[in-house]
Amino acid sequence: MGGMEAHCHQLVSALAARGHQVTLFASGDSDASLPLRPIVARHYDAVLPWTRWNGTARLADFQSRAFKRAWAGVIDGEFDVVHNNSMHPALHHWARRDRQPMVTSLHVPPFAVLASAIRDEAAPWAVQTLTSDAHMASWWSDPPATALVVYNGIDCRNWMFRPAGNGRAVWAGRITPNKGTAIALDAAKHADIALDVIGPIDCPEYFHSEVEPRLDAKRQYHGHRQGAELVRMVGESSVLLATPTWDEPFGLIAAEAMACGVPVAALDRGALREVVGDCGSLATDAMSLAAAIDLARDIPRAECRRRVERLFSIRSMIEGYERAYATAITGARASSNASTVAVLA
Repeated sequence: MGGMEAHCHQLVSALAARGHQVTLFASGDSDASLPLRPIVARHYDAVLPWTRWNGTARLADFQSRAFKRAWAGVIDGEFDVVHNNSMHPALHHWARRDRQPMVTSLHVPPFAVLASAIRDEAAPWAVQTLTSDAHMASWWSDPPATALVVYNGIDCRNWMFRPAGNGRAVWAGRITPNKGTAIALDAAKHADIALDVIGPIDCPEYFHSEVEPRLDAKRQYHGHRQGAELVRMVGESSVLLATPTWDEPFGLIAAEAMACGVPVAALDRGALREVVGDCGSLATDAMSLAAAIDLARDIPRAECRRRVERLFSIRSMIEGYERAYATAITGARASSNASTVAVLA
């Protein structure tokens, strides 16, 4: 469905390749090639779409029952460690109650219910990983020993390097106000560059009122693209526009684009400065982003690829998670050599 799901798929595959025994607790319509134990037949958005059911008791009950089934499977399976890739607060209570070593990947900035659960259910075997130093600072002014930074990893075999771009810009992500799609369109028009907009429409009202009126012959919406088609469209571009209007904890699409050799022009929010480094140019609004587009296009594409290989490889991500697993297991006074992992998606 998006970045978090792609991250989880990659995590499970990479852990298995590394020699861990992995069980994935997720929806039954997930990739059948994964070591899957279904907790619902179909993912929640196919049953109770987020755009309609978010905040309702029915969706909350659907998710609660699913995670209760997952946790029952965790306890029955006697796993060395749980990798919690979800945002369900009850898992933190269950992990403390059952003394189950658990590593939680925090993909989003703190929101009240989840932050309270992590604080109230703190334990030596409850470890949190965050995706950047900027993200860490948003959670804690004085981080606990159980909080670690682990950068997201990019599979460079899938995000293939392309030595030249097509002269166009690309924007990819969920079309919603906090992703700033309209800002990217304004900047592309100011810079007089063609722009390909890719992604699912999460907020129809925003799309119709703010995005659609800004489309024209040079700036086009291509719908939701996945897999090889998404890689191709991103990799063929000359610059990626990243325009979060919130404090992005990482910015996975920026790293994926750089793996293809595509430099980034971005709003300076959240972790994007940390992720992009010297392989892009930062801005504060649509006008300065237009200038950043011109600066970014001059960055050598090979430098972008090298930055990803150095900092955001799958190997370095998995090694970071293994350190987190060892911390959680040691905290529960068990062996520090993790061999079986339950991943909750």
